[in-house]
Amino acid sequence: MEMIVIWPGQEGESRLEEVLMFALENIAVKKMIREPKELEQAVFEKTLQKERLLFAVSLGESGMNLKLYEMLAILRKNCACLKDSVAGILVDGNGEAYTKSIAREVVRTANEAGCWFVGRPLAEGTGSLQNYRILAGNYHCTLYEAYLRSAREAAERVAVFQKPVYRNPRLLCVHSCNPATSNTLQLWREVRFKLPSEIQVREISLRNGTLSDCAGCAYDMCMYFSQNSSCFYGGPIVEEVYPALEECNGLMILCPNYNDALGANLTAFINRLTALFRKRPFTDKCLFSLVVSGYSGGDILQQQLIGSLNMNKSFILPGNFAMTETANQPGSILEIRNIHKKTSKFAAHIASCMGL
Repeated sequence: MEMIVIWPGQEGESRLEEVLMFALENIAVKKMIREPKELEQAVFEKTLQKERLLFAVSLGESGMNLKLYEMLAILRKNCACLKDSVAGILVDGNGEAYTKSIAREVVRTANEAGCWFVGRPLAEGTGSLQNYRILAGNYHCTLYEAYLRSAREAAERVAVFQKPVYRNPRLLCVHSCNPATSNTLQLWREVRFKLPSEIQVREISLRNGTLSDCAGCAYDMCMYFSQNSSCFYGGPIVEEVYPALEECNGLMILCPNYNDALGANLTAFINRLTALFRKRPFTDKCLFSLVVSGYSGGDILQQQLIGSLNMNKSFILPGNFAMTETANQPGSILEIRNIHKKTSKFAAHIASCMGL
């Protein structure tokens, strides 16, 4: 399988070059894009659609890559320029910060250009590589060897990825919205009504009852409970959410944005997925979201979902996975211009991503 590598070059990237060459050792490189002008030309010629892509980013001493931002600007100005492509990403840093935040920004930008991302698309190397301490212990190798292995696995996941086709697609919607006032829930009702009947939809509210957050049990204890699709703390997550999540093919998260962060119940829900994730990764399930902000900041919540559920918990990220709107008065979501057309389009998009 051939792959296009988008690699904004800068000084001091020798380690990334070594890691990238190792990751691509068994993969044919169709094209290497290193300059913003090369990317602009490829976008103009529409040669980045329906391709396998690997983003490779070196952050250098400053934690920044100016050519990368030029490339992100090109992608943001050209809607659908990566339509139906699938990608992974490598990020290499000299320090301990920015690798994950830059990765989330790249993934969100490419996703809005129509690009899919495999579950766990990121291999990141911090300056010390201490982020590979546990993995190196599991593999009985050095930190650098664990980094190399992680990068190769990320590239190979992209190379072999096939978009899922579900015979009887099931979509699980999770939220903690107030039914009486929530614009986000009202937006979901519009989308749900327009989904094809072939998609079986189940909706779970986390609003009622006590939802305990993850308390960080010892690894062995978490693994013990995970084998039975359970968790030490039990409750509605184990009794209702775990079984529904195991059965579904797609997960819809409803995200009202109050303080530029996911709500407490949604955060607890994501944290509590660890026990089930340790039993089986979610690499065969698609992630979708509706994000409604009172003022701004919907992109921040999108990045939080990308980091926690796509990069960490390995959900597939379909192109344009989220619909984001702004509405601050109860019911005002339906006053947005062309909102019915938008919800119809997003419902059709969900159906298409699930193979209908």
